[in-house]
Amino acid sequence: MTPDGGVRDEFDDVDPDPVSDDADGPRRGGGSPGIAVATALVLGVLGPLIALASGVAVFAIDALTGGLSLTANVALTLFFGQYVAFGGLAVGYLAWRGFDREGIVSYLGVRVPSLKEIGIVLGSWVVILILILAVSTIVQLLGTETAANQSAELAMGNPSIIPLLIAASFLVIGPCEEILYRGVVQGRLRESLPAAPSILLSAAIFATIHVMALTGGLSARLTTVSILFVPSLVFGAVYEYTENLVVPALLHGLHNAVLFTALYVTVTRVDPSELPAILGFLPV
Repeated sequence: MTPDGGVRDEFDDVDPDPVSDDADGPRRGGGSPGIAVATALVLGVLGPLIALASGVAVFAIDALTGGLSLTANVALTLFFGQYVAFGGLAVGYLAWRGFDREGIVSYLGVRVPSLKEIGIVLGSWVVILILILAVSTIVQLLGTETAANQSAELAMGNPSIIPLLIAASFLVIGPCEEILYRGVVQGRLRESLPAAPSILLSAAIFATIHVMALTGGLSARLTTVSILFVPSLVFGAVYEYTENLVVPALLHGLHNAVLFTALYVTVTRVDPSELPAILGFLPV
């Protein structure tokens, strides 16, 4: 028990401010690397599981109301599956550790981005584009199939909701997924591990959990997860460099928005059977 009667956990000795003199070393006294990795894995998997469970709530609401419109269904799915499952889990975890509102903002590094950081967002997106083009070229040369993303398939069948998904990329998907996977998962790892393994592990967790949102065979899903690992690494590197969660959130949102826009242009101009592998590139 803490002196004020609260429950002490294994993280109570963590100083929310950086203490490491080594720029590449752990930023905080976060204890055992094993505990950090285990915590990151649990949080990384728990988010999608809550999102899946929230689908039951949306289904129940749909049944009780006699049938929601597609827009309302998507909006509720985004609210429960993103704000609650990812954002809520991240904030709840930090609050459980004893951080107040100011401490959470400081821990995550939430601030208005500078012009330089806006430039980093744009430059990093170009890097992601080049890397994905290179990886997709290799995939095509190898003749390997990719899996489709369920969100992209929904958008492909209902192009009218794509503008909503583009807006959600910046307002919901980018912020909520980054607060959990970069702010909390990568942040927790950085308490005990150097930068490189923290970025690699958080990117691997983030890419792997997308198996739940993909359709297709195991080989196709693994190929797509490998592709998603590329932008995930860039998100993590950008967060490490800027220490500002808003930067990877904007980058994530931009990446998704561009892909949704490309999907909209494609699906409204060509036969659906000719859609490119973009369906598996969305990290949502």
